Amino acid sequence: MTETIVQLKQVSKQYSMLTSQSKQLLSIFKSPEKKPSFFALRDVTFEVKKGETVGLIGLNGSGKSTLSNILAGIILPTYGEMSIRGEVSLLAIGAGLKPTLSGIENIRMKCLMLGYSTQEIEQMIPAITEFADLQSFIHQPIKRYSSGMKARLGFAIAVQIDPDILIIDEALAVGDTTFYKKCTDKIAEFQAAGKTIFFVSHSLTQVQNLCDRIIWIHYGEVRLDGPAQEVGLEYSKFVHRYNKLSKEDKQAYQTNLKKRQMNTIHGKDKLTFASKKEAKSYPLATIMYLGSLWLLVLVSAIFMESSHFATKLYEIIASFWNFS
Repeated sequence: MTETIVQLKQVSKQYSMLTSQSKQLLSIFKSPEKKPSFFALRDVTFEVKKGETVGLIGLNGSGKSTLSNILAGIILPTYGEMSIRGEVSLLAIGAGLKPTLSGIENIRMKCLMLGYSTQEIEQMIPAITEFADLQSFIHQPIKRYSSGMKARLGFAIAVQIDPDILIIDEALAVGDTTFYKKCTDKIAEFQAAGKTIFFVSHSLTQVQNLCDRIIWIHYGEVRLDGPAQEVGLEYSKFVHRYNKLSKEDKQAYQTNLKKRQMNTIHGKDKLTFASKKEAKSYPLATIMYLGSLWLLVLVSAIFMESSHFATKLYEIIASFWNFS
């Protein structure tokens, strides 16, 4: 039986829509359900077996990149449960790259952050630079790189660290055909080695060619999950119908679905959230946290004042002693 390497149970990601710190401070006594917020993801549930290559598709703003970042551990889900076994590497255009550093410096920095020793990094650099094919540009600040050059460097670093789970977020959309072939060959090597891959792209053809399974994310929710060809066909039909709509109808369709993502759900729909109990206890946790913070500030202030008093007392005694 193939091991389950990624498991999500009713995972939701909620963002506050409050526009200022003062409003956020005043809202701490309100329950999360009464705060204006936006659900980038809602009740996302799926399992992925070791060795699967899963495509993530959907319209712009559907939550694909949010899901990628949650899988990579860059952001945490607001509700739900998630289990990931193994090392994860996220490949997105320019992800984690510092514009003011050179290509070589970015390689060293990213590999150090991943826990590699200086000796190991020096051994990895030749293979990374060769795969990236940046020649003398490898010593230039990456703020001078094109999107394709950044993608090549990012991909080269991501595949050389040999992760258990590789997440590719639109990183193949900017390269030329030569680079794309090099990347797909490397992906095939990973597939043969039993690696788990998530492939995010707007190119349905790419997803169907590289993946054996597709998860269709539609405005924060899983609309369809199944074999790549079947889900790809349904998504293609949807896109065909959607593109036939007028500009006004498209806007109305998007507005209606985005309203569903706002925290304005009432009645039975509220019960679909994964952590209802957790949501109710959130304000108390926030109050306890802020109370502890204020206590720490108060103790620090008293300590500083005490230290100031002790210093003044010492100066008075010293001056008196000198005077005597």
